[in-house]
Amino acid sequence: MQKRMRIKKGDTVVVISGADKGTKGRVLVAYPRKQRVIIEKVNMIKKHVKPNQTNPQGGIIEKEAPVHVSNVMLYNDKIKDVTRAVYKTTSDGSRIRVCHKTGDEI
Repeated sequence: MQKRMRIKKGDTVVVISGADKGTKGRVLVAYPRKQRVIIEKVNMIKKHVKPNQTNPQGGIIEKEAPVHVSNVMLYNDKIKDVTRAVYKTTSDGSRIRVCHKTGDEI
């Protein structure tokens, strides 16, 4: 059974552990099955690439590597602090993500 990821693409998150601890960035890609996210300018790696059509020169490129979702926390711009996302059910039966600390919709 797979756990539900409460962080989605486009969210602003803060890294809470690891080498990039304290870094804030936007989620570019989320992989729910692997429980990982790729964050803009966080966990940069160097990758050696062979020359190809898109990159005829080849060489070493820097790109973001995935980070486990347990190492990041959702950032709320209104209160300028990290928070958790919880799901609330509206009167019409749909579920929305809500900030745990303030109750604001994310």
